[in-house]
Amino acid sequence: KMSEVSEVMTKADIKPKSIHRAKIWSDDVENLYRFQQAGYRDEVEYKQVKKVDKVECWSETGFVKKLQRRDNTFYYYNRQRECEDKDVHKVKVYVY
Repeated sequence: KMSEVSEVMTKADIKPKSIHRAKIWSDDVENLYRFQQAGYRDEVEYKQVKKVDKVECWSETGFVKKLQRRDNTFYYYNRQRECEDKDVHKVKVYVY
């Protein structure tokens, strides 16, 4: 049986099993785009690095509102979609 500490450690270090590129825009792709702009894989990695439980989101759309980069500067995002169709294929979708 694993100790609680090592159990938390393994949970905190989740690595994706596979990766593919987004083909069509969706709410999930929009949020991934925002995390990747700020220098993170996705919400999982952001929470690990910044040690936060919740990411600030717009209540109307559910999109990420604000992210802190690794150098501690902040990115602020609009309520509306920011990931344009021409950028959708750049978004990496991680599978856990």
